[in-house]
Amino acid sequence: MKHLRIPIFSLCVAAALSSAAYAQAPAAKSGPGNNAVNSEQKNSTAPVAGRNSFTEGQAKSAIEKAGYTGVTELKKDDNGVWRGRASKGGSSSAVTVDFQGNVNAAK
Repeated sequence: MKHLRIPIFSLCVAAALSSAAYAQAPAAKSGPGNNAVNSEQKNSTAPVAGRNSFTEGQAKSAIEKAGYTGVTELKKDDNGVWRGRASKGGSSSAVTVDFQGNVNAAK
């Protein structure tokens, strides 16, 4: 009976070690998995209300990246949408940046 303990113990240790290898987390991706953030494509033609974590500087950068210049008067409203004024193509208009990063001109 004493001789059976060692092989059974060895099998238990081997099983525990092999299952630990499968329990490891997958490798991290090269960027966040949020397609709304990763995409250059607009998700909406109007600002989407939601909790916005962009800073004023990030909102300004998003507007400039969309081809606007002279961004001014940026303020976050009660719906989490950044609103301001900017110029594009020689004309000034109201612009918005929502929590998904969508930049839209006010209509």
